[in-house]
Amino acid sequence: MSKKKKVEEEKVEEVLKDEQKQENQEKEKEETIEEKMIKIEADLEDWKGAYARKNAEFQNFTKRKQNELEEFRKYASEKVILKVLEAVDNLERGVAASVETKDFDSLVKGVEMTLSQMHGIMNTEGVEAIEAIGKEYDPYLHQAVMTENCEDIDNDHIVMELQKGYKMKDRVIRPSMVKVCKK
Repeated sequence: MSKKKKVEEEKVEEVLKDEQKQENQEKEKEETIEEKMIKIEADLEDWKGAYARKNAEFQNFTKRKQNELEEFRKYASEKVILKVLEAVDNLERGVAASVETKDFDSLVKGVEMTLSQMHGIMNTEGVEAIEAIGKEYDPYLHQAVMTENCEDIDNDHIVMELQKGYKMKDRVIRPSMVKVCKK
């Protein structure tokens, strides 16, 4: 063989090797893309599973807190009711004693003591009466149900309290029902 042919054959072999190399590299690239896709899909499934678990945990937490809140609301007034029951017991004992003895004065005294006990319970719970008579009418504290023209009382001042109002820790829980002077 001549040198020229040998060189040409070597060139052809080199070109064939280069083409084969490129084909191998392209196959490797295709494989790496496929591998990457498989990995991404696996990661996606992991994320979906984690999301589903966290979502379920959150829903369980929400339900648990809602149940706890309902339970709290159900029995929130228990301590106050126990205090009121003491006053009810005292009223029942007073009525029973007055029926036996027919003593009206001791019944009145027992009712006064029970009323004092109820006021004490209200004070410990932060409930206080709203002052009304002689005060200027305030729609946030008072509910005007009647008006009267009084010469000796200023306009928009309260003449009479028909029902006491109460505040609990600076919040009005029942406004006073009042008669207001209107000129």
